Amino acid sequence: MNIFPMLALATALGVAPAISASTTPFQAEDIFKLAAANDVQISPDGKYIVYVRQQNNIMTDRTESNLWLIEVASGKHSPLFADKFSYSQPRWAPDSKRIAFVSDRDGSSQIYVHWLAEQKTAAISQLQVRPSQLSWSPDGKHIAFMAEVSAPTTDFAKSVYQPKKPAGANWSPSPIVVERTYYQADGRGVMRSAYNQLFVLPSEGGVEQQLTEGPYAHRGPVVWTKDNNNLIFSANRNADWEYQSNQGDLYKVSINNQQLTQLTRLDGAESEPALSPDGKTLAFTFSSPAAVSYSNTKLKLLALDSGQFSDLAANLDRSVESPNWVDNSTLVFQYADQGQTKVAQISTRDRMTDLVNDLGGTSLGRPYLSGMFSVANNGTLAYTQGTSQRPADVAVYSKNKSRTLTALNSGLLQQRQLGKVEEIRYTSTAGNEEIQGWYITPPNFDPNKKYPLLVEIHGGPHLAYGPQFAAELQRYAAEGYVVFYNNYRGSTGYGERFAMLLHYNYSSEFDYQDHMSGVDAMIAKGFIDENNLYIAGGSAGGIATAYAVGLTDRFNAAAATNPVVNWTTKVLTADSYIGQIQNQFPGVPWEHQAHYWQRSPLSLVGNVKTPVLLFTGEKDRRTPISETEQYYQALKLRQVDTAMVRVPDAYHGVTNRPSWMIAKVEHALAWFKRYQKAPAQ
Repeated sequence: MNIFPMLALATALGVAPAISASTTPFQAEDIFKLAAANDVQISPDGKYIVYVRQQNNIMTDRTESNLWLIEVASGKHSPLFADKFSYSQPRWAPDSKRIAFVSDRDGSSQIYVHWLAEQKTAAISQLQVRPSQLSWSPDGKHIAFMAEVSAPTTDFAKSVYQPKKPAGANWSPSPIVVERTYYQADGRGVMRSAYNQLFVLPSEGGVEQQLTEGPYAHRGPVVWTKDNNNLIFSANRNADWEYQSNQGDLYKVSINNQQLTQLTRLDGAESEPALSPDGKTLAFTFSSPAAVSYSNTKLKLLALDSGQFSDLAANLDRSVESPNWVDNSTLVFQYADQGQTKVAQISTRDRMTDLVNDLGGTSLGRPYLSGMFSVANNGTLAYTQGTSQRPADVAVYSKNKSRTLTALNSGLLQQRQLGKVEEIRYTSTAGNEEIQGWYITPPNFDPNKKYPLLVEIHGGPHLAYGPQFAAELQRYAAEGYVVFYNNYRGSTGYGERFAMLLHYNYSSEFDYQDHMSGVDAMIAKGFIDENNLYIAGGSAGGIATAYAVGLTDRFNAAAATNPVVNWTTKVLTADSYIGQIQNQFPGVPWEHQAHYWQRSPLSLVGNVKTPVLLFTGEKDRRTPISETEQYYQALKLRQVDTAMVRVPDAYHGVTNRPSWMIAKVEHALAWFKRYQKAPAQ
């Protein structure tokens, strides 16, 4: 029997042939070989799926994005565009015969259209701006998009005298004038003064037409009305919108005369519009204007003829995301629930049913809840499917069954013995709250042996972990650690009350007790070496790590990534200051200094004896490296063992490049090994 045709067929289907199990644990270099599906888009007729395949590249140290195509019925899997260029935002035309996408294949980000039957592709734009939020008109003749447009120079900047530069002179760059309230963003640095505007472009190419203007916050997704004449979007067009983190309305703009009509005026933020197929009902998500750290995002309907509002899933104590219509009386949406990301179906009569509960896998490093879906006209769902053992694959849900269409990492991970992920629930000593967590056991785990324990804390804090693949945590497990992680108070997916337990208490002794109670629950299982306990976390997890070592000497060593140690300096130097001051604190720092100091790990630094590794990107604008520097210098002044690892060119996404992710884990492993003790007897 000739095996080679079978191998070729398996590869064409995106499913690797079976490989005998290996005892090799997950290696640092394996991170360069990982791939994941994202932005999975099913055609309106339900016959095809196009998706973004994200593949790490060891030669460029980047995650490359290509487009792949799947035939739903047969599972046939083939590359659409897989080369050295970047591809994103694939969107199907209403006739299911064309795909629009954004690529830099001609040197700058432009909009392209690919004709499926003809196998022809053409750039249809010549933009000087980067397009996003692509949206086809119902008749397929136009594509709407958003892009940033520079604001006019202010009177002050115009009035500054600038001497004329002589020909051939080599002068330093001109000073940058900053006058906006929201002037910086992590991943971008100090921003040019520009605002998102809405455009429309003929789908066969031509000149783009700008439909909105002004210094306002215009946001997608962009939705066409059924008559092809108007676009619906979310915006805050108030003069002081930069100070209003919890406000936004829905607007309609005419593509014929740019007339703008405000559709909603609720007190709060209306976003994610979705129009019913008959064009009569607008679904959207709504966030409360309350100045609190967390509130559930709700689902609402607007009858466009009468202007009447109604609520759907009002009793669902979870946040709703990404509403999409299946027909005129049925919608689907996703939500986080106790460590899972689910897609639910709901009728306009408010009858709700869960469809799938295994969205995820798009967060490669740590086990954050993640994932997305799209829906065809016949109700078939395509989505990113994640498990504890695999990053995101493409799956479909139809006729009450899910079917996995890809196996993007089987060639690698079938040859690796991964740590097993187990659930644990326990009671925190702070208020007797039930906490859900998970732990990963090392390969070849023996419950009769003792293992060092690593507590890994998620960021946010209003985010959540789940039983998802996590390259960083699998590396720790591969080196012999039992890795424990939890959804402490403040995490999402457990209701508004649970999330609000951290309101004005982030970080604090309360979430600290959630973690320490978890440590005790793990020790009670009998396989944890009490002499070797370690703690780590990033962003909010880095804050919690720094706070914890100010309250206990129980850990051998700590690794804090992107921590905040001084809330006063953080909110006055970071990009998130408006929202944090308004929603996370009782007021501005100069009027509530005692509260800011109480929440700051620096207030406890006099107690710290635990060796602390600090790991931060030098360009971080969310938790600026000045926070890390303060803590490093404070620990040095106290002669506490510490090391500061600075990642050049990295923003808050300090693991966004494969080598950075490897560096984060391997530095932590070396730090922990340095303070390893003899095992407990």
